Amino acid sequence: MGKKEEKTNSEIPSLPPIDKLIHEPARLDIIAMLYVIKESDFIFLKNQTGMTWGNLSSHLSKLEDAGYVNVEKEISGKKTKTRVSLTNEGRIAFREYRQNINEFLKRIPE
Repeated sequence: MGKKEEKTNSEIPSLPPIDKLIHEPARLDIIAMLYVIKESDFIFLKNQTGMTWGNLSSHLSKLEDAGYVNVEKEISGKKTKTRVSLTNEGRIAFREYRQNINEFLKRIPE
């Protein structure tokens, strides 16, 4: 058997600074979906992500507090409709996140 080739620290890339708010899997799922579909209602997001009402609401609140999503509530009859969309800031943050992750992955040796 051949000797395993060891990598030096200079050959192993370090993770660039990434937005940890986006990096959390549930929020990454939400942002990636909104990046593509532009806008969604709460029920569609809940069904697509498989999250509970409370969990989705909590993640959306964090993204809204960061200025990444816009949440609009509208009352229609006796029902409240919630529409969610990415803000320009959220769109830029996601592009930057994706670019940083892609560059990092490209630098990992085969």
